[in-house]
Amino acid sequence: MSLSLQDIAWHRSVGQLIDNLDQPGFWLALVRTLEQYLAFDSWVVLLFSDGRPLVFAECPGADGGPDPLFRDYLHGLYQLDPFYIASREQRRAGLVRLAEVAPECFEQTDYYQRYFRLNVVADEIQLNVPLDDERTLCLSLGSRQRFGPEQIALLSLIEPWLAALMRQRPAFEAELLANPPPAPNWRLSAASLEAVDSALTQREQEIARLMLSGCSSKEIARKLAISAETVKVHRKHIYSKLGIKAQSELFALFLQAQGG
Repeated sequence: MSLSLQDIAWHRSVGQLIDNLDQPGFWLALVRTLEQYLAFDSWVVLLFSDGRPLVFAECPGADGGPDPLFRDYLHGLYQLDPFYIASREQRRAGLVRLAEVAPECFEQTDYYQRYFRLNVVADEIQLNVPLDDERTLCLSLGSRQRFGPEQIALLSLIEPWLAALMRQRPAFEAELLANPPPAPNWRLSAASLEAVDSALTQREQEIARLMLSGCSSKEIARKLAISAETVKVHRKHIYSKLGIKAQSELFALFLQAQGG
């Protein structure tokens, strides 16, 4: 069987990436290699764990500097990210598409309207590489158009090379891994927000986050092994405690609690 020029170019690129595994520009080199075979508009390399995601590398904003919307993501919005939530609920290796993890009402959420559609626009696909029982290294690609079957097939074909390279890279990220950010603590209280008369219970916080992420009452009930009616009761209590009437107000309080 003969190799095409494209096959030869790919194997040459992988060899160069292996040589550059210990170099500061490794992630950018990896992304530039991918750009020769796949169209995407944004990218980021994250380490998901129980705390705030670690960022190994990211594409620059429109002005060439850090993307301000992505700062909001790291500050707390990541807790509403379907990929982050999925990684905490059931760790999964390999390619994961947005359509596979997005909740039923995702496109109706404030998170989608005020962050996702502006930062990612249309579609996202993530390559997950579990490092241990708690941490998953993720290469996330965003696109202004839906990823098509041919693009997914291509990513599936080269996934073993990408995953092998990604699995080796953390050995050269020692400084970043030695200082992980603290775990999130979204606990609304009168001390942090004057509009809140009393703190939400842990279960109410959990349900509030799932609501904000786009989960319907049925989805929340399934995830928490409770009835949909119980979810509705919790929703009523959350709104009553916070003195709000709409989910958009809950999202605003969530941002305030994160300092956003």
